[in-house]
Amino acid sequence: MKAPKATKKPHILREFGNERIDNYYWLAERGNREVLAYLEAENTYYQEQTASTLPLQQQLFAEMKGRMKEDDSSVPYFYNGYWYGTRYEAGKEYPIYFRHKENMTAPEELLFDCNLMAEGYAYFHLESFAISDDNQWVVYAVDTVSRRQYTLQIKHLGTGEILPYQIKNTNGQAVWAADNRTIFYTKNDPKTLRSCKIYRHHMGNNPKEDTLVFNEKDETFDCYVYREKSRKYIVISSESTLTSESRILRADTPEGNFKIFQERTQGLEYGIAHYNDYFYILTNKDGATNFCLMRTHENHTTKEHWEMVIAHRNEVRLNDVELFADYLVVEETYNGLERIQIRPWEAGEAYYLPFESETYTAYTTQNVDFNTHLLRYSYQSLATPATLFEYDMAQRTQRVLKTQEVIDPHFSSSNYTEKRLWATADDGVKVPISVIYRKDISLNSNNPLLLYGYGAYGVTINPYFSSSRLSLLDRGFIFAIAHVRGGEYLGRQWYEDGKLLKKKNTFSDFIACSRYLIAEGYTSPAHLYAEGGSAGGLLIGAVINQAPELYRGVIAAVPFVDVVTTMLDETIPLTTGEYDEWGNPNEKAYYDYMLSYSPYDQVKAQDYPAMYVSTGLHDSQVQYFEPAKWVAKLRDLKTDNNPLYLDVNMEVGHGGASGRYESLKETAKEYAFLLSLEQ
Repeated sequence: MKAPKATKKPHILREFGNERIDNYYWLAERGNREVLAYLEAENTYYQEQTASTLPLQQQLFAEMKGRMKEDDSSVPYFYNGYWYGTRYEAGKEYPIYFRHKENMTAPEELLFDCNLMAEGYAYFHLESFAISDDNQWVVYAVDTVSRRQYTLQIKHLGTGEILPYQIKNTNGQAVWAADNRTIFYTKNDPKTLRSCKIYRHHMGNNPKEDTLVFNEKDETFDCYVYREKSRKYIVISSESTLTSESRILRADTPEGNFKIFQERTQGLEYGIAHYNDYFYILTNKDGATNFCLMRTHENHTTKEHWEMVIAHRNEVRLNDVELFADYLVVEETYNGLERIQIRPWEAGEAYYLPFESETYTAYTTQNVDFNTHLLRYSYQSLATPATLFEYDMAQRTQRVLKTQEVIDPHFSSSNYTEKRLWATADDGVKVPISVIYRKDISLNSNNPLLLYGYGAYGVTINPYFSSSRLSLLDRGFIFAIAHVRGGEYLGRQWYEDGKLLKKKNTFSDFIACSRYLIAEGYTSPAHLYAEGGSAGGLLIGAVINQAPELYRGVIAAVPFVDVVTTMLDETIPLTTGEYDEWGNPNEKAYYDYMLSYSPYDQVKAQDYPAMYVSTGLHDSQVQYFEPAKWVAKLRDLKTDNNPLYLDVNMEVGHGGASGRYESLKETAKEYAFLLSLEQ
């Protein structure tokens, strides 16, 4: 079967005297039958061309599913008189949420069975739920399209009655006031999907009568509402990439007016947590690039009243804090490694929890109670399954609450070697790489190696365990994560050096890591593969334009590749809020720079690696037409005979399939693509 050939319909785009001709601009016409026909043709081509790999896909799926504990459950946590938990039942795709009053021996109360709720839908996601203070009501958010447009409903937990109305077009979050009758929620702009309006709703009233309490008019900001840990305040937070602003309202006065905590100042970022008459503020105030911790009395919240608790440190990134009655718990990153520090409020010295691995991930989790000396935290590494610990901060002892089970008698973490390597970028900067492989393989240039990268928004891809990944490792693959600039692996400056007019550092870092792994004999261009998704797909697209000869094949999942055209279109979701990340192409300096690396614009007549590109028709973050246009242009210009596949899920969006087993099928497709190239 011949590959689909999209019709060329030249569309001229003019900016700053420059003229671009986009032959595939028409693919953005979502409702056009010709567009849908083209997408279906790409799917048919992909399915026919990979039909021989179906047995391998099925084998991989069976392996990955077989390692999962099908009747799994979470460790319950205690909150406001109840133990809350989640479980999966064998053979079922979706979670079941439950609770027990006061102790786990009490009768189970079913909150949600998502398997029943998902019946009749190709996609289902319960985004969140919030319980009223009297434990009688729950407000919950559901998406059945995969476009992150959530519908809120309210249910009585005693009778199971669902109130006969819905609140649509929300961001999926809602909070109760202390009166057990009022909720606050965030609505999205129906076109751009920007979270921009906060409403107050009185239970039982028509949602059309809800009161608008805040409207974020700056199109570069999003807003959301939450109730902080002490439960005393409801907080509205407005955020752009570089600036934040909070408003507060006592939860017991829901009819009151929100008060600005500290008005927005360009470049000032802060987040707040309340305890014992004080707000604790995580902020970059006064040039604290890696953030510091300050506090202020709840009656005097503007920045001139803020006093230092933990000063800024050049070598340590302050990530977050957990507040307890007797302890302050600090999460930070030093030299790319996460640390958890325990600081008694009164007597006693601060100390760190001991982590000895060379590369790992550790973070606090499910700490919803102030009045406890028990801290929950999670630890994992590339070879170590996720483990939930309960640490007694008073006794300095800990116990394991749960370890991720790998249902495989041959699995042992000791079968694998994990290490951290350092490549040298073009400008002399050392770039870390986390690596894992089986101890019994011989390191040489014949090893297949999958290098993963992201590098945007300050998001750090920490070394994480994946039981699915064992299907690659046990077939001789090496897996590596390139911690490129644009993330925050080595602190805030690591992020700043990989965005805006320094974005190309992200791509050159990844290429430097690739060359290092080849030079050190871990692999060779005949066996090196690259993968990235979303903004990581932009990374993959830019890298293969610049250095296609380094890779045998690449995976680009929901890739952001049409950078300039997308960022010039303010009607597309996320665009205006992204200016501080990529730049505003309405300004010539940014336009020229973004155009110089935009994967779609820079496709040229040259050989490219084998490529597997995936997308979802309902994607709200990277519209389906970006990868569709990219593939069409690649088909027209590339000079090789390597496979190029576009796999379009016509029923989902950015996050892929919603069921836990269906998502494994997507992973099996990717792995089968890689393994077929090694045959």
